[in-house]
Amino acid sequence: MAGELQGKTVAVLATDGVEQVELIEPVKALKEAGAQVDVVSNKQGEIQGFRHHDKADKIPVDKPLDRASADSYDALVLPGGVINPDALRLVPKAIDFVRHFVEAKKPIAAICHGPWTLIDAGGVKGKRVTSWPSLKTDLANAGAKWVDEQVVTDMGLVTSRKPDDLPAFNRKMIEEFREGRHARGAA
Repeated sequence: MAGELQGKTVAVLATDGVEQVELIEPVKALKEAGAQVDVVSNKQGEIQGFRHHDKADKIPVDKPLDRASADSYDALVLPGGVINPDALRLVPKAIDFVRHFVEAKKPIAAICHGPWTLIDAGGVKGKRVTSWPSLKTDLANAGAKWVDEQVVTDMGLVTSRKPDDLPAFNRKMIEEFREGRHARGAA
């Protein structure tokens, strides 16, 4: 995997309440594959990571959202944690940032509660996706076909259910990010 994402830039959009392992492990995998990765946030300095319902470590923010240009990234990662995507859905700049990747057909990887943000950005209609089970109805109501599988790929959109799925999620994420833009359509 080393070097297969050389020259690619990836944004990881997160805020306070992010499930720490769902940010840290994909970032590690992406960097090992040669990608330049920025943690982008509506917060400056650092964000509060969580381990399920408990506070974990502070995570450094590489680029504040108001200074990040979605045009400068090849791909996007949306980690979960209940608080993180719920809070981002209320930030218009965050939704606009995500919408850029959807409309430009750039690859997106979202795990656990991460797909919540995709709903507001118009990124799930007609897509086959998975997520944490509590999002099933929200995703279906937004036009997605929800399935209970470890990892699901649909034309550059990679989704997984939970931290246990991270090894499969990371492999598929790197594969899709290496392929680049997709002519998005339903699976």
